[in-house]
Amino acid sequence: MKRIFLVVSLSALAAVSFASASFADGDAVKEKNAFADGDAVKGKKVFKKCKACHSADEGGKNRVGPNLFGVFGSKSAQKAGYKYSKALKAADVTWDEATLDTWLTKPRAMVKGTKMTFAGLKKPKQRINVIAYLKTLQ
Repeated sequence: MKRIFLVVSLSALAAVSFASASFADGDAVKEKNAFADGDAVKGKKVFKKCKACHSADEGGKNRVGPNLFGVFGSKSAQKAGYKYSKALKAADVTWDEATLDTWLTKPRAMVKGTKMTFAGLKKPKQRINVIAYLKTLQ
């Protein structure tokens, strides 16, 4: 009987530990396959939240934030004519699905000292869709 109790207890402890570990980093998208379900049309609608500070047209002007045309696959702090924070210049990030997801979740947590004041997109599906939209801007 003690043996069964021990096995059940250890199993429960392992399950709780696993669940805690999977949520330790917030709700950032963990599976690369999740990005395959991104909807660029829906992402363009969510991107309206970004338009107060960012343009997304080819050759568009920088605003409070840099123009985001061509951002996917590029290095951070590289858009000509925009004055980036020292923190973002030093970050040396390549904007791919994973880094954009982390950034869009909470920019200031990813790069402490960034000028970006946006709090982030809490819903994973919104981030996935915005990333799908940004990928179309090439």
